[in-house]
Amino acid sequence: METNKLFKTREGENQILTLYEEKLRSLDLETRELFVQTSYGHTHIIVSGSEKKPPIILVHGSNGNAAIALETYSKLIRSYQVFAVDVVAQPNKSAGARLDKKDLSYGIWMNEVIDQLGLEEVSMAGFSFGGLVILKTLLYKEDNIKDVFLSAPAHIVNGNPLRRLLKMLLPMRRYMKTKDKAFVSKFLRNLFSDQDEFSERYLSHVFLEFDMDCSPIPVISSKEAAAIKTPIFIFGAEKDLLFPGKRMIKRAKRIFPSLKEYFILEGSKHVQGRKHNDMIQQFILNRN
Repeated sequence: METNKLFKTREGENQILTLYEEKLRSLDLETRELFVQTSYGHTHIIVSGSEKKPPIILVHGSNGNAAIALETYSKLIRSYQVFAVDVVAQPNKSAGARLDKKDLSYGIWMNEVIDQLGLEEVSMAGFSFGGLVILKTLLYKEDNIKDVFLSAPAHIVNGNPLRRLLKMLLPMRRYMKTKDKAFVSKFLRNLFSDQDEFSERYLSHVFLEFDMDCSPIPVISSKEAAAIKTPIFIFGAEKDLLFPGKRMIKRAKRIFPSLKEYFILEGSKHVQGRKHNDMIQQFILNRN
Protein backbone atom coordinates (compact mmCIF):
# COMPACT_ATOMS: atom_id res chain seq x y z
CA MET A 1 0.00 0.00 0.00
CA GLU A 2 1.44 3.35 -1.07
CA THR A 3 2.27 5.95 1.54
CA ASN A 4 0.56 9.34 1.73
CA LYS A 5 3.39 11.72 0.84
CA LEU A 6 1.31 14.75 1.82
CA PHE A 7 2.34 14.13 5.43
CA LYS A 8 5.49 16.21 5.85
CA THR A 9 7.23 13.88 8.32
CA ARG A 10 6.74 10.35 9.59
CA GLU A 11 6.49 11.71 13.13
CA GLY A 12 3.76 14.13 12.11
CA GLU A 13 1.85 11.36 10.35
CA ASN A 14 2.02 9.20 13.46
CA GLN A 15 0.77 12.06 15.65
CA ILE A 16 -2.21 12.76 13.38
CA LEU A 17 -3.15 9.10 12.95
CA THR A 18 -2.84 8.54 16.70
CA LEU A 19 -5.45 11.27 17.19
CA TYR A 20 -7.56 9.60 14.47
CA GLU A 21 -7.52 6.36 16.48
CA GLU A 22 -8.30 8.26 19.68
CA LYS A 23 -11.40 9.76 18.08
CA LEU A 24 -12.56 6.41 16.72
CA ARG A 25 -12.16 4.69 20.10
CA SER A 26 -14.03 7.49 21.87
CA LEU A 27 -17.15 6.78 19.79
CA ASP A 28 -17.57 3.40 21.47
CA LEU A 29 -19.17 1.96 18.34
CA GLU A 30 -18.85 -1.48 16.82
CA THR A 31 -16.92 -0.84 13.62
CA ARG A 32 -14.78 -2.56 11.05
CA GLU A 33 -12.22 -0.98 8.76
CA LEU A 34 -11.46 -1.89 5.17
CA PHE A 35 -9.51 -0.64 2.17
CA VAL A 36 -10.62 -0.58 -1.46
CA GLN A 37 -8.44 0.12 -4.48
CA THR A 38 -9.28 2.90 -6.94
CA SER A 39 -7.60 4.56 -9.90
CA TYR A 40 -6.34 7.17 -7.44
CA GLY A 41 -4.89 4.76 -4.90
CA HIS A 42 -6.25 3.01 -1.83
CA THR A 43 -9.26 4.36 0.06
CA HIS A 44 -9.89 3.62 3.73
CA ILE A 45 -13.46 3.17 5.00
CA ILE A 46 -14.99 2.67 8.46
CA VAL A 47 -18.16 0.57 8.41
CA SER A 48 -20.72 0.46 11.20
CA GLY A 49 -24.27 -0.84 11.50
CA SER A 50 -26.15 -3.85 10.20
CA GLU A 51 -25.72 -4.91 6.58
CA LYS A 52 -29.47 -5.62 6.58
CA LYS A 53 -30.12 -1.88 6.70
CA PRO A 54 -29.89 0.49 3.70
CA PRO A 55 -26.45 2.00 3.06
CA ILE A 56 -25.37 5.57 3.59
CA ILE A 57 -21.93 7.03 2.77
CA LEU A 58 -20.51 9.81 4.96
CA VAL A 59 -18.06 12.29 3.43
CA HIS A 60 -16.05 14.56 5.75
CA GLY A 61 -14.79 18.08 5.14
CA SER A 62 -11.32 19.45 4.38
CA ASN A 63 -8.54 18.33 6.72
CA GLY A 64 -10.93 15.82 8.29
CA ASN A 65 -11.31 12.08 8.46
CA ALA A 66 -13.88 9.29 8.57
CA ALA A 67 -13.83 9.05 12.37
CA ILE A 68 -14.89 12.70 12.69
CA ALA A 69 -17.67 12.16 10.14
CA LEU A 70 -18.83 9.07 12.02
CA GLU A 71 -19.00 11.06 15.24
CA THR A 72 -21.05 13.79 13.54
CA TYR A 73 -23.56 11.31 12.11
CA SER A 74 -23.33 8.42 14.61
CA LYS A 75 -27.10 8.27 15.21
CA LEU A 76 -27.69 7.21 11.62
CA ILE A 77 -26.57 3.71 12.62
CA ARG A 78 -30.08 3.24 14.04
CA SER A 79 -31.52 2.94 10.52
CA TYR A 80 -28.55 2.66 8.14
CA GLN A 81 -25.41 0.71 7.53
CA VAL A 82 -22.90 3.54 7.62
CA PHE A 83 -19.80 3.77 5.41
CA ALA A 84 -17.56 6.64 6.56
CA VAL A 85 -15.00 7.28 3.82
CA ASP A 86 -11.54 8.81 4.22
CA VAL A 87 -11.29 11.25 1.31
CA VAL A 88 -8.04 10.92 -0.63
CA ALA A 89 -5.36 13.62 -0.23
CA GLN A 90 -6.54 14.44 3.30
CA PRO A 91 -4.81 13.77 6.66
CA ASN A 92 -6.17 10.28 7.14
CA LYS A 93 -5.57 6.66 6.05
CA SER A 94 -6.36 6.99 2.34
CA ALA A 95 -3.88 7.62 -0.47
CA GLY A 96 -2.33 11.04 -1.02
CA ALA A 97 -3.32 11.52 -4.67
CA ARG A 98 -4.41 15.14 -4.96
CA LEU A 99 -7.36 15.38 -7.34
CA ASP A 100 -8.45 18.36 -9.43
CA LYS A 101 -11.39 20.21 -7.85
CA LYS A 102 -12.41 21.62 -11.23
CA ASP A 103 -12.95 18.36 -13.12
CA LEU A 104 -14.85 15.18 -12.27
CA SER A 105 -11.96 13.32 -10.60
CA TYR A 106 -13.63 13.27 -7.19
CA GLY A 107 -16.80 11.93 -8.79
CA ILE A 108 -14.89 9.19 -10.62
CA TRP A 109 -13.07 8.26 -7.40
CA MET A 110 -16.23 8.06 -5.29
CA ASN A 111 -18.11 6.07 -7.90
CA GLU A 112 -15.21 3.61 -7.93
CA VAL A 113 -15.46 3.35 -4.14
CA ILE A 114 -19.21 2.68 -4.42
CA ASP A 115 -18.61 0.03 -7.09
CA GLN A 116 -15.87 -1.65 -5.04
CA LEU A 117 -18.21 -1.78 -2.04
CA GLY A 118 -20.95 -3.25 -4.23
CA LEU A 119 -23.50 -0.69 -3.06
CA GLU A 120 -26.77 0.17 -4.79
CA GLU A 121 -29.44 2.71 -3.90
CA VAL A 122 -27.01 4.37 -1.50
CA SER A 123 -27.70 7.61 0.33
CA MET A 124 -24.91 10.13 0.89
CA ALA A 125 -24.38 12.74 3.61
CA GLY A 126 -21.52 15.22 3.48
CA PHE A 127 -20.25 18.30 5.23
CA SER A 128 -18.35 21.23 3.67
CA PHE A 129 -15.82 19.89 1.14
CA GLY A 130 -17.72 16.62 1.36
CA GLY A 131 -20.53 18.47 -0.43
CA LEU A 132 -18.26 19.11 -3.41
CA VAL A 133 -17.29 15.44 -3.47
CA ILE A 134 -20.94 14.37 -3.43
CA LEU A 135 -21.98 16.82 -6.15
CA LYS A 136 -19.08 15.64 -8.33
CA THR A 137 -20.24 12.07 -7.68
CA LEU A 138 -23.71 12.91 -9.00
CA LEU A 139 -22.32 14.75 -12.01
CA TYR A 140 -20.17 11.79 -13.04
CA LYS A 141 -22.71 9.00 -12.43
CA GLU A 142 -25.76 9.17 -10.18
CA ASP A 143 -27.42 5.83 -11.05
CA ASN A 144 -26.58 4.21 -7.70
CA ILE A 145 -27.39 7.23 -5.52
CA LYS A 146 -30.78 7.32 -3.77
CA ASP A 147 -30.59 10.79 -2.21
CA VAL A 148 -28.03 13.22 -0.78
CA PHE A 149 -27.90 15.39 2.33
CA LEU A 150 -25.51 18.35 2.20
CA SER A 151 -24.51 20.35 5.29
CA ALA A 152 -22.78 23.71 4.71
CA PRO A 153 -21.61 22.27 1.38
CA ALA A 154 -18.83 23.58 -0.81
CA HIS A 155 -19.32 24.01 -4.57
CA ILE A 156 -22.57 26.04 -4.59
CA VAL A 157 -21.46 29.53 -3.46
CA ASN A 158 -18.33 31.02 -1.93
CA GLY A 159 -18.10 33.62 0.80
CA ASN A 160 -16.24 36.92 0.79
CA PRO A 161 -12.56 36.15 0.03
CA LEU A 162 -11.32 39.00 2.23
CA ARG A 163 -13.24 37.67 5.25
CA ARG A 164 -11.87 34.21 4.53
CA LEU A 165 -8.35 35.64 4.47
CA LEU A 166 -8.70 37.62 7.69
CA LYS A 167 -10.65 35.14 9.79
CA MET A 168 -9.31 31.82 8.54
CA LEU A 169 -6.13 31.91 6.49
CA LEU A 170 -4.24 34.56 8.51
CA PRO A 171 -4.74 32.85 11.92
CA MET A 172 -3.70 29.56 10.33
CA ARG A 173 -0.55 31.06 8.77
CA ARG A 174 0.38 32.85 11.98
CA TYR A 175 0.10 29.63 13.91
CA MET A 176 2.29 27.84 11.35
CA LYS A 177 4.91 30.59 11.79
CA THR A 178 4.78 31.04 15.57
CA LYS A 179 3.31 27.72 16.84
CA ASP A 180 1.23 29.83 19.22
CA LYS A 181 -1.99 27.85 19.74
CA ALA A 182 -3.90 31.05 20.44
CA PHE A 183 -4.10 31.41 16.66
CA VAL A 184 -5.64 27.93 16.33
CA SER A 185 -8.21 28.94 18.95
CA LYS A 186 -9.01 32.08 16.95
CA PHE A 187 -9.38 30.01 13.77
CA LEU A 188 -11.80 27.68 15.53
CA ARG A 189 -13.88 30.50 17.02
CA ASN A 190 -14.45 31.90 13.54
CA LEU A 191 -15.53 28.58 12.03
CA PHE A 192 -16.94 26.36 14.80
CA SER A 193 -20.33 26.80 16.43
CA ASP A 194 -19.29 24.83 19.54
CA GLN A 195 -15.95 24.72 21.32
CA ASP A 196 -14.13 21.56 20.27
CA GLU A 197 -11.04 20.56 22.26
CA PHE A 198 -10.27 17.58 20.02
CA SER A 199 -10.35 19.67 16.84
CA GLU A 200 -7.94 22.14 18.40
CA ARG A 201 -5.43 19.38 19.15
CA TYR A 202 -6.00 17.68 15.80
CA LEU A 203 -5.70 20.81 13.63
CA SER A 204 -2.66 22.00 15.60
CA HIS A 205 -0.85 18.99 14.13
CA VAL A 206 -2.48 19.10 10.69
CA PHE A 207 -1.55 22.74 10.09
CA LEU A 208 2.13 21.95 10.78
CA GLU A 209 2.51 18.41 9.50
CA PHE A 210 0.29 18.09 6.43
CA ASP A 211 0.55 19.66 2.98
CA MET A 212 -2.93 21.19 2.83
CA ASP A 213 -4.73 22.17 -0.36
CA CYS A 214 -5.75 25.81 0.08
CA SER A 215 -6.67 26.40 -3.56
CA PRO A 216 -10.00 28.09 -4.36
CA ILE A 217 -13.22 26.09 -4.35
CA PRO A 218 -14.97 26.15 -7.74
CA VAL A 219 -18.76 26.52 -7.89
CA ILE A 220 -21.06 24.26 -9.84
CA SER A 221 -22.48 25.75 -13.04
CA SER A 222 -26.21 26.16 -13.61
CA LYS A 223 -25.99 23.75 -16.54
CA GLU A 224 -24.32 21.06 -14.40
CA ALA A 225 -26.81 21.52 -11.57
CA ALA A 226 -29.75 21.24 -13.97
CA ALA A 227 -28.54 17.81 -15.11
CA ILE A 228 -28.74 16.27 -11.61
CA LYS A 229 -31.84 14.16 -11.01
CA THR A 230 -31.05 12.74 -7.55
CA PRO A 231 -33.10 14.24 -4.68
CA ILE A 232 -31.03 16.86 -2.84
CA PHE A 233 -31.51 18.18 0.70
CA ILE A 234 -29.41 21.16 1.81
CA PHE A 235 -28.67 22.60 5.26
CA GLY A 236 -27.10 26.04 5.00
CA ALA A 237 -25.40 27.63 8.01
CA GLU A 238 -26.59 31.20 8.67
CA LYS A 239 -23.22 32.56 9.89
CA ASP A 240 -20.97 30.51 7.60
CA LEU A 241 -18.11 32.71 6.38
CA LEU A 242 -16.99 30.11 3.82
CA PHE A 243 -20.30 29.22 2.18
CA PRO A 244 -22.97 31.66 3.44
CA GLY A 245 -26.19 29.76 4.06
CA LYS A 246 -28.79 32.26 2.82
CA ARG A 247 -26.92 32.96 -0.41
CA MET A 248 -26.40 29.23 -0.87
CA ILE A 249 -30.08 28.39 -0.50
CA LYS A 250 -31.08 31.24 -2.81
CA ARG A 251 -28.81 29.93 -5.59
CA ALA A 252 -29.63 26.27 -4.92
CA LYS A 253 -33.36 26.96 -5.34
CA ARG A 254 -32.62 28.54 -8.69
CA ILE A 255 -30.23 25.95 -10.18
CA PHE A 256 -31.16 22.52 -8.76
CA PRO A 257 -34.42 21.12 -10.16
CA SER A 258 -33.98 18.09 -7.88
CA LEU A 259 -33.73 20.16 -4.68
CA LYS A 260 -36.45 18.72 -2.42
CA GLU A 261 -36.03 20.61 0.85
CA TYR A 262 -33.68 23.19 2.32
CA PHE A 263 -33.04 24.67 5.72
CA ILE A 264 -31.16 27.56 7.28
CA LEU A 265 -29.39 26.57 10.50
CA GLU A 266 -29.97 29.76 12.47
CA GLY A 267 -26.94 31.06 14.34
CA SER A 268 -24.71 28.28 13.03
CA LYS A 269 -21.16 28.97 11.92
CA HIS A 270 -19.54 26.80 9.25
CA VAL A 271 -19.07 23.78 11.53
CA GLN A 272 -22.43 22.94 13.05
CA GLY A 273 -22.83 22.39 16.77
CA ARG A 274 -24.37 19.36 18.45
CA LYS A 275 -27.90 20.82 18.38
CA HIS A 276 -27.93 21.25 14.61
CA ASN A 277 -26.12 17.95 13.96
CA ASP A 278 -28.84 16.19 15.96
CA MET A 279 -31.49 17.97 13.91
CA ILE A 280 -29.85 16.99 10.62
CA GLN A 281 -29.54 13.37 11.70
CA GLN A 282 -33.17 13.21 12.79
CA PHE A 283 -34.23 14.62 9.43
CA ILE A 284 -32.21 11.94 7.60
CA LEU A 285 -33.60 9.19 9.84
CA ASN A 286 -37.14 10.37 9.17
CA ARG A 287 -36.51 10.18 5.41
CA ASN A 288 -35.49 6.52 5.54
